[in-house]
Amino acid sequence: MASYNTSEFRKGLKVQFDGDPYSMIECNFVKPGKGQALYKCKLRNLLRNTVIDRTYKSGDSIEAADVEEIKAQYLYHQAGTFVFMDNETFEQYELSAEQVDDGWKYLKEGMVCDMMLFNNNPIAMTPPNHVVLKVEYCEPGVKGDTATNVTKPCKVETGAEFLCPAFVDMGDLIKIDTRTGEYIERAKE
Repeated sequence: MASYNTSEFRKGLKVQFDGDPYSMIECNFVKPGKGQALYKCKLRNLLRNTVIDRTYKSGDSIEAADVEEIKAQYLYHQAGTFVFMDNETFEQYELSAEQVDDGWKYLKEGMVCDMMLFNNNPIAMTPPNHVVLKVEYCEPGVKGDTATNVTKPCKVETGAEFLCPAFVDMGDLIKIDTRTGEYIERAKE
């Protein structure tokens, strides 16, 4: 199996410990006055989402994880399982509600997402950074509430609710940032 030397350490590196895949979220080079250089790293477990700290001496190596990122199209949701399809191989992958996490709020049928595979098994998915969703229900705006940043909850076609400005009406298309869950703007068709 491949491995990385300390000189190759960088943020975003996918490595493996005890059979679990980890992503390097932070790596700091420390050169004490005496002795060997050290690499202080923070690693996030890609299966359990926990974070661990590890320190490596200069010249150490770490095992590379068999992690692959693919583009997968969201097909449908059924009984707590989300089904995706690789557009190149047409292979279907299933993710549990825990693996999808808050990503369900942005999923529309046919949407292409980034999917992470570990040993050819899906472990996580990431929706596009911005999605356009149709407002299914919201309270009507109150006349005169335009002077301040008044927001109201708007339920969208996926079943999720987002805070939007008071001028947003039912049937509007809104653009949402999936990284923060915040309203960006009204969108055109």
